[in-house]
Amino acid sequence: MKSLATFSSFVGKTFAVWVILFAVLGFFFPDVFKQIVPWIVTLLAIIMFGMGLTISVDDFREVVKRPFDVAIGVAAQFIVMPLLAVLLTMLIPMPPEVAAGVILVGCCPGGTSSNVMTYLSKGDVALSVACTSVTTLAAPIVTPFLVWLFASQFLPVDAMAMFISIVKVVLLPLALGFALQKLAPTVVRAAVPALPLVSVLGIVLIVAAVVGASKGAIVQSGLMIFAVVVLHNGLGYLLGFFAARACGLSLAKRKAIAIEVGMQNSGLGAALANAYFSPLAAVPSAIFSVWHNISGALLASYFARQVDADDKAARVATTKP
Repeated sequence: MKSLATFSSFVGKTFAVWVILFAVLGFFFPDVFKQIVPWIVTLLAIIMFGMGLTISVDDFREVVKRPFDVAIGVAAQFIVMPLLAVLLTMLIPMPPEVAAGVILVGCCPGGTSSNVMTYLSKGDVALSVACTSVTTLAAPIVTPFLVWLFASQFLPVDAMAMFISIVKVVLLPLALGFALQKLAPTVVRAAVPALPLVSVLGIVLIVAAVVGASKGAIVQSGLMIFAVVVLHNGLGYLLGFFAARACGLSLAKRKAIAIEVGMQNSGLGAALANAYFSPLAAVPSAIFSVWHNISGALLASYFARQVDADDKAARVATTKP
């Protein structure tokens, strides 16, 4: 079990590499990986069940202890990314299915990878986890509404069906995982070290399936979609950071909110796009899943070297004789 936990930790730390590898495999072996498409929703449900196993009551205590900070993060998540997506679809010509996919991933909640990147950036991890938890719980209502509001001009949107799907693949697995913590804590503690492996496997298979099913479209317009994703993700980091700074939050909190806003639950985006639009509409989510793990790691490395004035003063005080 120890070796499995070690391997799982290694896979979790090298997540971006595995996502890129399986995206490439999906592109070159589409007939193999597009067979996974019918299982995308199931894979996402398994990932969310694993998240439920790790959620604690303390995560929600942060919401009560720091409602203003969490509210800034949640509001930025559901305002900045959807509006950026709409702006990009207005400025960059793209097929309706791609536009709907860009908007969909912009309307998704924060991704759990943001918590890891916040930790690596020396940001406020508790705030990041609280924001991810709240946006995930709000997703069944907020995501379908925003997609209906902004993407209906491109493709028909069944907001009620999308709501039901998110409840099934997000809330229900989360609730089951959380309940299992209480019913069988010993079993859960033993399983938790292997969860990064399960999550990474689920995400990389979703990415490979979407890439395999949409190889032709990627060949035709992949560079354009990639450019849109890079802009969406990068501007999300930037606006999230400045929104937090405008609200007077500390550097550690600004780091957390910037990363939280820029990194999306792209697995959910891919699952919903494939279920309600088309495999082509899922491509922005698949590319987002690859790119935001690369950009998130780069940003975390940069942020880790940034300290605010109070931290600098404390370091100077401790080094004086």
